[in-house]
Amino acid sequence: MLECRACGRTYDAGPDEPWRCACGHALDFAERPLPEGGPDVDPTEGLWTFAAFLPTEAHVTLGEGFTPLADAPEWDAQFKLDYVLPSGSYKDRGATVMLSRAADLDVERVLEDSSGNAGAAVAQYAARAGVPAEIYVPASAKPSKLRAIERAGATLVQVPGTRADVTDACLEAVEDDDAGWYASHAWNTAFYAGTATFAYELAAQRDWDVPDAVVLPLGHGTLFLGAYRGFRALRDAGWTDEIPRLLGVQAAGVAPVATELHGETAGTNGVADGIQIREPARFPQILDAIADCGGDAIAVGGEATEEALDALHRAGFYCEPTSAVAAAGLAAYRQSGALADEDDVVVALTGSGLKN
Repeated sequence: MLECRACGRTYDAGPDEPWRCACGHALDFAERPLPEGGPDVDPTEGLWTFAAFLPTEAHVTLGEGFTPLADAPEWDAQFKLDYVLPSGSYKDRGATVMLSRAADLDVERVLEDSSGNAGAAVAQYAARAGVPAEIYVPASAKPSKLRAIERAGATLVQVPGTRADVTDACLEAVEDDDAGWYASHAWNTAFYAGTATFAYELAAQRDWDVPDAVVLPLGHGTLFLGAYRGFRALRDAGWTDEIPRLLGVQAAGVAPVATELHGETAGTNGVADGIQIREPARFPQILDAIADCGGDAIAVGGEATEEALDALHRAGFYCEPTSAVAAAGLAAYRQSGALADEDDVVVALTGSGLKN
C-alpha cells in the first residue's frame, strides 16, 4: 500500500498506482516492519544483502553495491565512491530497486525525466529488465550521458529549455493512459528505498559505527533523503545508535533548500549540472529530515566547485563536477564552524568523471 504522509490518503499498489497523491504530495510505502535480530551482511550479494529493508526482491540487478569507502587524508575525511557503480553514478541504487519493483508489477514500459545520470541508470536497468524506456532530458545535457542512454536502447527525448521544462514534457506524456509507468527518481518511492542502501553499506563498512556527519550533493534530494531514511531505519532496528548529521550542498543560484534555511546566496554555479533543481519533489520531507538529524544545507559557487574538482582529480578521485560540490561544501562547513576539525566525516562522491 502507498500512503501520503501529508494528507493521509492511501492507494493500492499496482501498475496503475498514481505517481503522486491527489493533494500533490509524494507517495511513500506504508510503514513496514523492521528486520528482527542483528546484522547478517554478505558483501558478495551487493546492496541486496539488505533485502530485509527493501520492498522487492532482486529481479533486476547488475551486482551493484558495496562501493569503496576510501580514506582521504588531504580532506581529513572518508569518501564513499558511488561513482564506480555500473552506470557511473549513485542513481543505480535507486534504479535497481525501482526496476525490480516494476518487474513485480509487470510494468511493460517506463518513462523518466532526468538531467542525465538518473536517465542513464534507468535506461541501463530497463535494458537489463527487457523493458522499453523513454527518457526525457535537457537538450543541453552532456553528450556522454546522452550516448549512455541511447546505447542502452532507450528512446531519448531531448527537450529545449529548463530542467522544469523537461519534467513538464515527460508528465504530459505520462498522462497518456498507454504511455507507461512513471519511473521517476524524484517521485517514485522505490527509488528512495534503493538510495537508502547508501546508509546501510556505509554503516556496515564502518562496523556499525556511524560518522558524526555525512556531506552530500543535494538537488532533488534522492540521496540525501534516502540516506536519512536508511540511517533512521538502522537506528530504529537497533543496528546503530544514532543518525549522523546530514549536510547537503547545493549549487549557488539554484539552491531552494539552502535559501529556505539561510536566505539567498550570492553567486552562481553552472558547473554542477546534476543538481539544478528549483522545486525538489519532496521539499517538505527534506526539511523535516534536516530538522530531525540536526543537519543543514548550504550553497557553493562555481569557482569553489572547480577548485574542489581539480583537487579531487589530482588525488585520484575521478568524479564529475556535481560530486565536487560535496568536497567544496565540506570546506565551507568547516570554515563556518559547522564542522569541527575533529569531527568524523564521510563525503559522498556520486558521479563518474568519465561522463564529463
